[in-house]
Amino acid sequence: MLTIVLLPGMDGSGDLFQPLIGALDAEFNVRIVRYPTEGALDYEALEKHARLSLPRDGHFVILGESFSGPVAVSLAASRPPGLVGLILCCTFVRNPHPAFTGLHSCVGSLPVKLAPLAVLNWFLLGRYSTQHLRSALAAALAPVSSLALRTRLKAVLSADVTTEFKSIEVPILYLQAEHDRVVPPSATRQVMLAQPATRLVKIAGPHFLLQAFPSQAAQTIAAFMRNTPCR
Repeated sequence: MLTIVLLPGMDGSGDLFQPLIGALDAEFNVRIVRYPTEGALDYEALEKHARLSLPRDGHFVILGESFSGPVAVSLAASRPPGLVGLILCCTFVRNPHPAFTGLHSCVGSLPVKLAPLAVLNWFLLGRYSTQHLRSALAAALAPVSSLALRTRLKAVLSADVTTEFKSIEVPILYLQAEHDRVVPPSATRQVMLAQPATRLVKIAGPHFLLQAFPSQAAQTIAAFMRNTPCR
């Protein structure tokens, strides 16, 4: 049975994948990578952590959501045995906001845990927000330390896995949220320029695409997985 390995967003909990998992067909195994809630782990450290969760036998596809795009790319570029596909969702291969690069040194003093939930909700969900999704977001972020969040923000500002991305040889699917307030369309263009064969699917939803539109996303993901070389 084909496995899908899910790499989470900035919260790192993996709990926010539940709507997608509930919508996916039972023909696939699901494995969630969960990042530590403490510690200053950058992309390199998180890649090593995620690698431990890759299946040791059988075929699998890696899905990197939002923050985890660079982790998913680095893993796929290393050609782990059994990898047959890569899915990127609302993410990037290099810093999606280069104008903010100069703020890298300031991130260490940001009160990230004090960010109002209403602000996060506007960026991540916008008009697609529901009480259930707001509660799920708050619960996912609550255990994560300020140090862990600040380190992840710094990692985004210095991210660039374009070279690694160009070396990937398995099929690639990119899910773009048309109403994404976090990852701009320019990030999608960078992906398509680096890997023109990438299958691009646009869905009219927010940055939290897998949470707001799990059924539509699951149908696209399942179709992609059914057409991987091992099937």
